[in-house]
Amino acid sequence: MPAERSEAMSRAALHRSLGDCILMGVPQRITEVTALLAAMLAPRAPLTVIVDGGDPGAAAVFAAKLAAAFPASSRAWNIDAVLGLTGPGADGFDSALNVLEPATDQILVYLRGGPRNRFAAGDGENRAQVVIDHRDPEWPVIRHVHPSLADPDRWYLSESRAFFAARAANWDVKFGDDLPAYAKAVQDSGVRPGDVVLDVGCGTGRALPALAGAVGPAGRVLGLDFTPDMLIEAGRVGRDSAAALIVADARRLPVADGVADVIFAAGLVNHLPDPAAGLAELARATRGGGRLALFHPIGRAALATRHGRMLRPDEPLGEARLGPLLAGAGWVLTSYEDGDNRFLALATRL
Repeated sequence: MPAERSEAMSRAALHRSLGDCILMGVPQRITEVTALLAAMLAPRAPLTVIVDGGDPGAAAVFAAKLAAAFPASSRAWNIDAVLGLTGPGADGFDSALNVLEPATDQILVYLRGGPRNRFAAGDGENRAQVVIDHRDPEWPVIRHVHPSLADPDRWYLSESRAFFAARAANWDVKFGDDLPAYAKAVQDSGVRPGDVVLDVGCGTGRALPALAGAVGPAGRVLGLDFTPDMLIEAGRVGRDSAAALIVADARRLPVADGVADVIFAAGLVNHLPDPAAGLAELARATRGGGRLALFHPIGRAALATRHGRMLRPDEPLGEARLGPLLAGAGWVLTSYEDGDNRFLALATRL
């Protein structure tokens, strides 16, 4: 069988698999999330689990599903849905998590809700040990687990893939207008002819054509992402002609030390469970004097608003924190821009 036909059949099979999961396996996704949480939390019993946030009524529904996921031996647990409390938030309603004093016998689970989420003006997830993306109640995804509850290897890869795989087919439809911003960011990142560039967390490859044009025929571009569905979409729209596409975890890049002249990372750092370790891995893969470009096509404040949360100064991409994080990982921050229309931070490998 010709290689091209075999590859096309593999892609089609992957698409069918994803479609079957979305159409028939929605309850399974909920079961997977609650079972994973129950397995993480059961060894800590007895304690109280408080579920908060989400659209009105969502916390009660999720709390009931989570309670049902525990084995009979753990039913002495107390799992509550906390709704409707008013706290010292910036604009009135705030999450109950900001008025409940966390104790050693409490686990706080926060649901990031949809457009009807009445806690969107507050910062309810700030004190939660577990954060669930709950904008689609039939496709919840774990987005944060405190390291004291579970090692990231237990949940990060599978949950992140679940998050992005469900969005891959429509990613360019939703964000296609960002392509000029990607091209401008590549131009401003100092990519030169002949460079070896890694696009880490490349998604559907929106930066790949611009990167390939910048390095020219003497250079090389690798697009790395841990969600196969994203790379399938990159290939479907022809971006595999601009770069080699590799399924890879940004925390463990499958490349030799010092191989890259430039690393381009769009929207990556906020998705890493340990940003310091992630930046150190990017440094390992980059030669001395090499460059790092951290990019997002809208600024941090606009992104926080899109996600229904408040911007916090202690976030990894905040200027006050990013500089020390980079320095500790072997980089020096050389440029920082966080405007309405884009975020772009540039650093040099020491």
